[in-house]
Amino acid sequence: MNYTYIVKCADGSLYCGWTNHLQERVAAHNSGRGAKYTKSRRPVELVYYEEFGTKEEAMRREVQIKRMERAAKLELINNNGS
Repeated sequence: MNYTYIVKCADGSLYCGWTNHLQERVAAHNSGRGAKYTKSRRPVELVYYEEFGTKEEAMRREVQIKRMERAAKLELINNNGS
């Protein structure tokens, strides 16, 4: 399974990514190995995810979410949060 996910950082900012190992990826973010952006904003909390059958679908959705305004991302999280 492939996932597009959003984590909320300690400073309140949101980070969106994709992975095929969701829990391991969140753990990597919290250990400082996940992404340059989240390294200095730990801890992070998983607030949203979607499942996809292929890597390409997950990556395409990541791009869509990253293009959204913050308010739209928060609405996505609040209406469909995992």
